[in-house]
Amino acid sequence: MLTQFEMDIKPIKTDTDYQFALKRLNEIFDAPIESPESDEADILALLIEDYENKHFQIGPPDPIEAIKIRMEELSLKQIDLAEAMGGTNRVSEILNRKRKLTIEMVRKLTNKLNLSAETLIKDYDLVV
Repeated sequence: MLTQFEMDIKPIKTDTDYQFALKRLNEIFDAPIESPESDEADILALLIEDYENKHFQIGPPDPIEAIKIRMEELSLKQIDLAEAMGGTNRVSEILNRKRKLTIEMVRKLTNKLNLSAETLIKDYDLVV
């Protein structure tokens, strides 16, 4: 007769539950595939992800961070954005938050970086 592995998995409702789940996942993370511990790890990962999505929401990046992220993804340097932003000095000013993006820059960067205009027109603080 087959016996079924019983897991003591409960919903993550508190920070204590969350910390316990993280600790347990760390203990069984490298369990052999298709083992009871591997199944437990899969379920714990889903519960942890759900808890984190509800309690540790990360908002979208501001326009400057979005540009920097995309530059890194595309392996671009500041010089690569010079034409779209009006020169290398202007790129530096924008990326160092000394100057705001203009509508014309937003239009060009939307095409060059494949970012949405909605992302690029959001307000952000300048460094004074």
